[in-house]
Parts: sequence; C-alpha cells; structure tokens
Amino acid sequence: MNYKRNIAAFSVIALVSIYAQCNKSGSPGAGAPLPSFESDGSLAVWVTKADSSVLLKKVNTIRFSPGTATTAAIQVDSSQAFQGIDGFGYTLTGGSATLINQLSAPVKAALLQELFGNDENSISISYLRVSVGASDLDPAAFSYNDLPAGQTDVQQDQFSIAPDKKDLVPVLKSILAINPKIKILASPWSPPAWMKDNGATKGGSLKREYHASYAQYFVKYIQAMKAEGIAIDALTIQNEPLHPGNNPSLLMLADQQRDFIKEALGPAFKAADIKTKIILYDHNLDRPDYPISILNDPEAKKYIDGSAFHLYAGNVNAMSQVYNAHPDKRLYFTEQWTGSTGNFNGDLKWHVKNVVIGTMKNWSRVALEWNLASDPAYRPHTPGGCTQCKGALTINGNQVNRNVGYYIIAHASKFIPDGSRRVSSTELDGLSNVAFVTPQGKKVLLVLNEQNMDKAFNINFNGQQASYTITANTVATIVW
Repeated sequence: MNYKRNIAAFSVIALVSIYAQCNKSGSPGAGAPLPSFESDGSLAVWVTKADSSVLLKKVNTIRFSPGTATTAAIQVDSSQAFQGIDGFGYTLTGGSATLINQLSAPVKAALLQELFGNDENSISISYLRVSVGASDLDPAAFSYNDLPAGQTDVQQDQFSIAPDKKDLVPVLKSILAINPKIKILASPWSPPAWMKDNGATKGGSLKREYHASYAQYFVKYIQAMKAEGIAIDALTIQNEPLHPGNNPSLLMLADQQRDFIKEALGPAFKAADIKTKIILYDHNLDRPDYPISILNDPEAKKYIDGSAFHLYAGNVNAMSQVYNAHPDKRLYFTEQWTGSTGNFNGDLKWHVKNVVIGTMKNWSRVALEWNLASDPAYRPHTPGGCTQCKGALTINGNQVNRNVGYYIIAHASKFIPDGSRRVSSTELDGLSNVAFVTPQGKKVLLVLNEQNMDKAFNINFNGQQASYTITANTVATIVW
C-alpha cells in the first residue's frame, strides 16, 4: 500500500464516455450474445445512505410503464455490451485469515456464508486477492523460502507454503466449500530476501541471476496451492512495484518486470503447463506508461493476460488509456484502502464512484477493496506495515462489525456475479452510474447520488420507463 495520500482528498474524477464501437470481437469479454430475462415489470431497489442510517436495505419496488422519458433519464441499452466481469471482493490478507480462523466455529461458519454464499442474506463475494508470502498485513514478513544470511537455494528445494497452512489455506478451503467457483488472484510483496540486492524483506530489487529461480518459486507456489485444492486464477508480478518503502516490498521497474516475464516467468509457466494468468503492474493509475511499455514488447506480451491498478494516485480514466493502447488485454482493479482517519460518508461516496463505477466504466473486470478484516487497533501488521488500514470487517474476539468497505463492495457483489457483462448506461448530471446484465439475464443499475439533495430521475429500458427519487448522499442498486 502507498498510504501517503488520503483518499478523501482526491478531487472528483471524470469518467470516460462509453462508445458502442468498442464492442468488437477483439475486446476481452465482448461479442457473445447476452441472455434474456423475463421481468414482471418491477424493479427492486437496494439502498445504503452515507449517514449510515440505512445499510444495504431493500427499500421499495418500482415499476416500468410504457414509453420513454425525455428528461432526467438514464438510458440503459443492453444491446451495447462491453467487458465481462470476473467479480468484486477484497484481499484476504494473512491477518484477515487469522482473525477469521480464530472465531468460534458457529460464528465463522455464519460469517463465511454471509460473505461468500449465494442466498438472500449473503453478499456473494466472487473474487479474492491473496499474498504470495507475507503482505504488510501479516504479523511478520516471510517468504516461502527464507534462509540464513549468506545461503541460497536456486533450485527451490526448500520451498514450502507451510506458513499459510495454519490460517490462510484452511480459510480458503472453507470459502471454496461455499463457492467453488470463486476466483483467486495472488500477489507477492517481496521475493525471498536472498534473491534481492539488499538482502532484506523491505525494498531492494530482484537480482537478475535469480530470474529463473524466482520463476520456479511461482511455479511451485501454484502447484502447492493446487495440491491443497486451491486454484490460483491469476498472478500479478509484484504488488506496487514502484513503492519499495513498505515491509515487505520490492522495487521492480518496468524494464525489469518485462524481462522477468519474457525471459523467465512466461517460459517457466509454459514448460510447467501452468494456466494461471500473468497480470502486470498492480500499482497506481498515475503511471499507465508502465504496463503499456511492457505490452509494447511482443515477446513479453504473448505471456500476459492484462494489467492491474490501484488509485492512490492518478485518475481512474487512465485505465481506458491502457485499454485503448492494447484492447486485446484485460484490465483489473485490485486494491483501494479505507483507513482509520476516513469517515463512512466520504469513503462510501468516493469509493462507489471511483472503485466500483469508475473502474467498471473504464474496462475493469474486477473491483477490489483492500483488507477484508482487521482488529480494533488495525492489526495485525508487520513492523513497518500499515498501521491505519481498516478492514471491511472489524473482528474483536468473537464480535464482527461491518465497516464502510463491506457496503462499498456489497452493493455490487450481491447483484453482479462472475460472468456478468457491463452494458451501456448514459450519463446524467449529478448521478454517477453503471449498468450490467447478469448471466441469468437480469439487469442491474448502480447509481450514486453524492449531492446534498434528493434527485428524481427516470430509467429508460427497452421502450419502457420507470421513475425513482434517490435520496441525498445515497447509493442505490436497482435490479430488474
């Protein structure tokens, strides 16, 4: 995490327009016909208010009537389909897994069902990020091949995921028992220290002489997780490669990442028949040149699925800059924190506008908040790790409290499953919005009113119209 910037201080970010001509067969996730769903004309409305007086509650049902509204209307057009959606979720940090695993069996079972189940009381998280080795939200930094100073293990003979078998692996197995189709993305914070030019978990760079060994480290990781029944769908090369000040962390410049992929990791995955997707960058949107420069190299590009981003710096529409440069490669939004100094009102509106609506309108297949769970003192964390990271959940012994991050993601994850498709929805002054069609053919419209006044608007769809007034400072998910 780059914690130097407070997300509440970000200026309003402009969202790019959607163009129907972008829906071409070369675009990942576009082109397949959309399913249909026979609605009875009713639309269910689920609301969270920024003053937290209403939290993910079904407040009413509205109905379509014949005709098309000509003013104050959001036009939803499912004939214009864009990227497929892989899911919404969080990072299941090692610390999160420990806190969840310490819950009593009944409380843990109920919580995991609420988070990952598919019933009316669940929020149906469909995508998780985990760390390869420790993140900064583990009690201590570690890798899967730590050695005494001066020793090396180029063949990775001593590789072991044993540190994850106490909490992370058991929690993942419990999650997979509830949702076997959940997608898991893995991200390293640091290679083993003996591979780095400074010999430390914090900072430094990967020595080129260990490229092949580090590639085998990832192969062994994916194989070891598979042996536990855990499929790793995708791998980012390095969490925040331009932020070496965290513990653990690594500085990996674009040319270093490019060479590692094309000379070591890509060939190693191919030789081992590893199908896990390789994803670039995994850092802030102020540097779209980083992934673009790597994708411009055809030898590296052939191994790459896409690029991942955070938004502690930059503008969300930079994702479209990367998409336009390489529309055959996918985009992912993989991290944004909520912190101890934030407030529910500001965080809810900023994150829904940017992390969910903004990334989806800029071609992302995924929207992830950062940490799933922390304790009341924002622990655990490494020495030098984040001391203010607020989980979507606060777990205090056997008590679980739901924080703003829970509702940010729930307004999407509960209604927009893996396999959905973003479709066209027009802009309306004062109401940020994005629309989807689910695999079952349902339509989902996510709308944010960040104004201090109620806002009446119409939804036009397929020759029908429905009217709704969204209250001030409110998020609404509308389903039909």
